Amino acid sequence: MSDTQDDQQRDDARKPDDEHEEPGSRNNRDASGDEGGDGGGDGDEKGDDDEKKPSLFRKPLFWIILVAVVATLVIGGTLYYLHARKYESTDDAFVDAHIVRIAAQSAGQLVQVADIDNRHVPAGRLLAVIQPSGPEAQLAEAQANVAQAQAQVQQALGQVSAALATRAQAAQQARAPLATAVKAQQDLARYEALRRLDPNAVAGQQLDQARATARSTAAEAAAARREIDTADAQVTVARRQVGAAEAVVGARRAAVSQANVTLGNLRLTAPVAGQVVNRQVNLGSYVSPGTQLMAIVPDRVWITANFKETQLRLMRRGQPVSIKVDAYPDIEFRGHLDSVQRGAGQAFALLPPQNATGNYVKVVQRVPVRIEFDHRDGDPDPRRYPLGPGMSVVPTVKVR
Repeated sequence: MSDTQDDQQRDDARKPDDEHEEPGSRNNRDASGDEGGDGGGDGDEKGDDDEKKPSLFRKPLFWIILVAVVATLVIGGTLYYLHARKYESTDDAFVDAHIVRIAAQSAGQLVQVADIDNRHVPAGRLLAVIQPSGPEAQLAEAQANVAQAQAQVQQALGQVSAALATRAQAAQQARAPLATAVKAQQDLARYEALRRLDPNAVAGQQLDQARATARSTAAEAAAARREIDTADAQVTVARRQVGAAEAVVGARRAAVSQANVTLGNLRLTAPVAGQVVNRQVNLGSYVSPGTQLMAIVPDRVWITANFKETQLRLMRRGQPVSIKVDAYPDIEFRGHLDSVQRGAGQAFALLPPQNATGNYVKVVQRVPVRIEFDHRDGDPDPRRYPLGPGMSVVPTVKVR
């Protein structure tokens, strides 16, 4: 309908010009029009075709495709959100371990160094030997001192035996004076009793003699008792000498133990099983106490992941973790969340930040989270791969 109205309007606009034209010019124009009729007609037909082509937005197929694409994006986005909200991940994570650093405790020259760079060693494996010098002489001296102290103990025990014998002899010798003193005391008591009954029954001379005899025998008995007490004191002194000698033996044995420790420090062994790394000495090197020789990375390693503090809300101990190591992108290790450090990493820095200023800007902090590897059947065993401290990993914790 619109195309017909447009043609009619063009004819009406063309009519006034045709009415004022002369017949000759009209004929000429008609002739020229006839000659170029084919070209003009083709141009009008193309213009009409372009005007008659329907708009893209009026086609139903366009809207069907558009609705399908939008629905697919909405459904896909919703499913992705529902899936992604179950996990928390970070790329700020590294393999970690308690590195054991082997250092010398005695000064000396290395006479043996095991050639085990980047090799796995069991616990107790000999790593290096320092040339012995003074420690062996100190050990021999300490052992000789122990023997001397033990001899002194035996001598003190002999003195104890001698003191006991002296005491027994003094007790044997004191029996006669004690018995005589008892008899003299009894005679004196009997004479005094008779004297009280009958003054003429006992002569004064006999009573005086009985009293003198009692005093004399009492003095002898007291002297015998003092001999026994002296012997007892000698026994006590001898026993104390034995204790002192035994204490000396203990001190000398401690010196022997210290010499053995010093001598044992010359042989450096692996305290744990692991891989030897970062060897810094060679055969013939001179080392002093505290010099680091090498380090051992234990077999047990874990993941230290620095999650944002906003990611910790749903994290709990024991949650499963998927671990991707940058060195092995095609292998997915399994683990579980072991613990969350109570405090952000900045709190344990050498110089903690001081935020009591007027231009404070809040920054989301990172909190270290420890993730342990799992060694279940069917999962990749991390012990079969050279995983070491500092290697980058990407853990993904399933929190829902």
